[in-house]
Amino acid sequence: MRVGIEKIEGYTSRLSLELEDLAVARRMDRSYPQERLMAARRSVLPPFEDAVTLAVNAARRLLQGVDTSSIGLLVVATESGVDFGKPVSTWVHRFCELPARCRNFEVKHACYGGTAALNVAASWVASRQSPGKKALVISADHSRNHVGSRIEFISGGGAIAMLVSDEPAVLALDLGQSGLWSYEIADTFRPSPTAEEGNSQESLYSYLDALEESFAAYEAIHGDLDPRNHFRRQIYHTPFPGMALQAHRALLGRYELSKSEVHEDFEARVAPTLWISQEVGGTYSASVFVNLLALLNWDRGLREGDRLGVFSYGSGCQAEFFSGTLGPAAVSQVRSLDWEGHLSSRSPLSVETYEALEAARESLIHERTAPALTPVGQSVFEPAYEGRGLLILDRLEDYRRHYRWS
Repeated sequence: MRVGIEKIEGYTSRLSLELEDLAVARRMDRSYPQERLMAARRSVLPPFEDAVTLAVNAARRLLQGVDTSSIGLLVVATESGVDFGKPVSTWVHRFCELPARCRNFEVKHACYGGTAALNVAASWVASRQSPGKKALVISADHSRNHVGSRIEFISGGGAIAMLVSDEPAVLALDLGQSGLWSYEIADTFRPSPTAEEGNSQESLYSYLDALEESFAAYEAIHGDLDPRNHFRRQIYHTPFPGMALQAHRALLGRYELSKSEVHEDFEARVAPTLWISQEVGGTYSASVFVNLLALLNWDRGLREGDRLGVFSYGSGCQAEFFSGTLGPAAVSQVRSLDWEGHLSSRSPLSVETYEALEAARESLIHERTAPALTPVGQSVFEPAYEGRGLLILDRLEDYRRHYRWS
């Protein structure tokens, strides 16, 4: 039985920040973002956007033309939840007008959460508990306020929505053939609603160790293989685009290759997955699926049946190396989404406005009753959001979140 992604869509904030401008404002070499991080811009969330609005706006784009009565399962992955009890999935269920007889819940495992959600959905479809039903899987995340630190250069946010079924027109998963690796580590974590902490060096080494071990576990199932021949393209979890280059160097380190050969293979099989990440910044649990979206939109050399290798990593930690084959509508469906237009139409921000928005968004977290459209938020709402039919956070009343359409 073939199970996997039937349809995929995404959404990111309507606001962007030039990282070169940020480097200049921080008195750094203006080439730092491009040369060290391989990044150009990042998305910025205003106070009236959160994990709920990201998830709903991605899902509504996906569900155009879809019979929502066919959806029997909704899973939302996020480490940016807005409540410690009420899941983001309940708001998604409401605003996407999903049927009452649809199971919904939220999962959390740092940046691995989206892959965990996809696995749950695929297994549910394969079990045929509800024959003919489909699952809606959403990964929605954003960074905390990191103004003034190096982390602000790799911060960002966005969401990916996927329809999972037994008609995998985009990607048929190789079910039960993943390589897994896990152990406890506090490499990055969010100990409070406003804090995002960690050790970058510890996280880097944990990521690379997990890549090596999960790929070894994948080989234990499939036999020794050369990823250059086994996978048409390679997708890596991408906290920042330059991390994918480090990961690819590590994966190919077992082979006697020159630096130029590794770089050539990276440019051919990995670089096409990164162009959206280079524009939106870190997307956490959505990262590998953002890269899948980018690959299908950008790469002109893909064909039905091509196998993709995917490395997913979440701090804490859990790693999975999995694979799948492209379906018949993978390229045509994604290229119809006009992601170049989606990104280029964002409103660019000055560094000063970006800083003000981050401060306003953070201050709203602890408020019991407050409007989400603060003065600085109102200044970006009218040109970037008004009249676009997007879900936004309107206000808090006794901690209850009230949303409306822009």
